[in-house]
Amino acid sequence: MAYVLALDQGTTSSRAIVFDPGGRPVASAQEPFEQHFPHPGWVEHDPEEIWRSQLATARAALARAGLKAADLAALGITNQRETVVVWERASGRPVSRAIVWQDRRTAARTDALRREGLEPLVRKKTGLLLDPYFSATKLAWLLDEQGLRQRAEAGELAFGTVDSWLVWNLTGGEVHATDVSNAARTLLFDIRKGAWDDELLELFRVPRALLPEVRPSIGPFGETAAELLGGAVPIYSVLGDQQAALFGQACFEAGMAKNTYGTGAFLVMNTGGRLREGEGVLTTVAWQIAGEPIRYALEGSIFVAGAAVQWLRDGLGLIRESHEVEALAASVASSEGVYFVPALTGLGSPYWDPHARGLLVGLTRGSGRAHIARATLEAIALQVLDVVHAMEAAGAHLRTLRVDGGAAANDLLLQIQADLLARAVERPAVTETTALGAAMAAAVGAGLTDQATLERTWKPGGRFEPTGDPEERARLIAGWHEAVARARGWAEGAGS
Repeated sequence: MAYVLALDQGTTSSRAIVFDPGGRPVASAQEPFEQHFPHPGWVEHDPEEIWRSQLATARAALARAGLKAADLAALGITNQRETVVVWERASGRPVSRAIVWQDRRTAARTDALRREGLEPLVRKKTGLLLDPYFSATKLAWLLDEQGLRQRAEAGELAFGTVDSWLVWNLTGGEVHATDVSNAARTLLFDIRKGAWDDELLELFRVPRALLPEVRPSIGPFGETAAELLGGAVPIYSVLGDQQAALFGQACFEAGMAKNTYGTGAFLVMNTGGRLREGEGVLTTVAWQIAGEPIRYALEGSIFVAGAAVQWLRDGLGLIRESHEVEALAASVASSEGVYFVPALTGLGSPYWDPHARGLLVGLTRGSGRAHIARATLEAIALQVLDVVHAMEAAGAHLRTLRVDGGAAANDLLLQIQADLLARAVERPAVTETTALGAAMAAAVGAGLTDQATLERTWKPGGRFEPTGDPEERARLIAGWHEAVARARGWAEGAGS
């Protein structure tokens, strides 16, 4: 039997899951690692700890499955995106901690570039905004502030996002490569040409000698060093986490989208071979299969989704456990004019307003805990609706929304989502979609299956059809947009 091992390297932990030929998880292991916050707004990881934890989980998952390296047909990698690692080519040792995607230390630099009028150029080439979220300014900061620029220009150092760091270590330093989905998140990659861009490298002052080779997401990335897992295992896929979830949800056709309801929410829509640009949403690479053209996607990032429920629990004490929000919200037929704009850290897509702040409005003497709970679930779904509207304004039409993440277990939330979208929402039978996507992609790369087969075998675990009243839907949306307008720009004026 041809098993596949998926390595799922996340922001707070490393996981490994073994999947059988039917795409079912057989065994898994997970190990957290330390988060470092040396200054306000700074977030760092120890690259060596990331590697040790990821290797440990791979070995543990194999042991729990009762398998050996020889039983594995392929290995796939999915990873936290945009995080920057720099290491010595000769020794393989990191020269500093990794700067994490959440880190904001280069905000002044991206602000300065924006004031210089450079965002249209960057947006055209990369599909992204000028923001410290992405890799380029983090990498330049390391070179300048750590005194590494001369060594980088001499070719002594290697840069990579976390996928490249794992591939380097897994192959014993034989392969320094990334895939198109991760390269597309660096601000250094022209997504139209599918290559590193000299103009962007000059703009961000990044030496080409640092860069990994860019390969298709699905195809060969070398073999693991035999001593790591007890034998060589071919690596056949590398995908950023959101793209892996899109693949794991079998969203292979244009117009198919997945939304991950986590602390925040990430909605990614496949746009096929066509690159689309939209106001308030990012254009990015979905994936590339070796020998085929790049597939593109639109992406929207919502900062607060599940975190809004956590705030009801921890900030207001309205519930003891997060799962209680569903029953509480279901105890009333509607929120009765109560709106919660969960701009607790500003608003992401499609508004991109860091000065927005949370707003609870429409309260009366008759309002209670249940109305606020229901307004919170509605707010999560309404933010997703806003992102879908921005994508459709860009010319992409939503055909199917498939969902995953912790809050996707909430049936009421998914019914509200279907009612607002006026389209069906599907929840998969296998909810580990990020790791599953890495495994499925590796299976395609190894020639074990193909996308048509995967699409046929994808199974829903629940389907939610729209049932709401169109007039009530229109009233709810109109009130939401009025509430959002009042929340926007708040920190610029009335307070912080």
